[in-house]
Formats: sequence, C-alpha cells, structure tokens
Amino acid sequence: MPTLLHLDSSADLATSRSRAVTAAFAEEWLACGTDHAVVRRDLHRDPLPHLADAALHWPPRLRPPEAAPPADAEALQRQLIEELLGADVLLVGAPLYNYTVPSTLKAWLDHVHVPGLTAPFDQPAQPMAGRPAVVVSSRGASYDAGSPTEGWDHGVPVLDLVLGQALGMAVEVITTSLTLAETVPALADQRDRARQELDAAHGAAREAARRLGTTG
Repeated sequence: MPTLLHLDSSADLATSRSRAVTAAFAEEWLACGTDHAVVRRDLHRDPLPHLADAALHWPPRLRPPEAAPPADAEALQRQLIEELLGADVLLVGAPLYNYTVPSTLKAWLDHVHVPGLTAPFDQPAQPMAGRPAVVVSSRGASYDAGSPTEGWDHGVPVLDLVLGQALGMAVEVITTSLTLAETVPALADQRDRARQELDAAHGAAREAARRLGTTG
C-alpha cells in the first residue's frame, strides 16, 4: 500500500496557503489508486511536546548508563519514527515563521532525527535514504536574489539539512511567496505575483503527487 505521511504546521486554519497546497497534493495522491493511503499529522492542532529528556536525542545503545527518559515520551518518539519509516513519500507543509520553520515542526524534527538510528553516527544508518520528501514552503514576503532579504529564509535550508543530508531523503521544494500581499497594504503591488505563485504551487503539487504516486 503506497503511503503518504502528510504533515501540516501552519497556525492559520482558514486561509493557510501551505495547507491548501499540501491538501492538493494529498488529494491527487489518493486519486492515483484505491490502494493509496495518507497518514496525516496536524502539528498545530495536535502539537508534539518538546523532547522530554536529552537521552531521546540518541538510540538506547548510545545513551549514558544512567539515562532514564519517561516511558511515554520514548513510546511517542518510537511511534513518530515508525510513521516516518512506514511512509513511501513525506509531505511537509512548512510556512516560514520568523525566518525559520514553526516550532511545532521543529519538535517533530527533533523526535525523528536520531543519530545512529535514522541518521548516520556510529553506523551508516539512513533507512529513509532515497525516499521522496516534498516540502511546501510558504513565505509572507519574498526573498529574491539581490533583494535586502536574500538569505533570510532559514526554513528550507534546515529541512534540506535534516531530511536531505542527515536522513538521506530526496527533497523537493514547492514554494509560494508573498502570502501577505492580500492583507498587507505595503505588499499590495505584489498581489498578481503572489496569486501566480500560488497557482503554480498548486500545479506543481498535483504534478508531483501524480509522478510520485505512480512510480516505485
């Protein structure tokens, strides 16, 4: 059964563009076949706790002898890792909050990035190597090359580092910028571009879902 793990992290439950684009991807994924499944985690509606104990950064064999993380926290981490390992494709809705990922998404990353288990450390562990990770990045402003805000987006780079380099996944990014153009007067002259980028993001999401849902 081809399985999509669908994560959303936007705090906007009504007009979020990242949520809209990930929903388009998930809809197209399900249309690829009756055997296609979606496991969804809404990290805003059902936020994960921060790591309860520093020992959870490591697999049991690499923890100090005195380590005793809470059993429920360890069980939750195991559940999150098993969800990830069970996914053929990972879909991440990642709005840019204060130039990086939302804290709710960071908490998920902290649970699933475990050196020596899901990422290399004392052994070359990369069970997710080669599996697709589609990141839908929505940004309130623009971060064009040559602009004053060039390089201010620290959301996509951290996802590429953790998912792509550490976990070995094949990261694909779909971006829609200027999401604030509809509501912020100073960005009103950018509304046409914002709408065009959103339309393109929807198209890219549906194309990626069809492509990934019919391969492998």
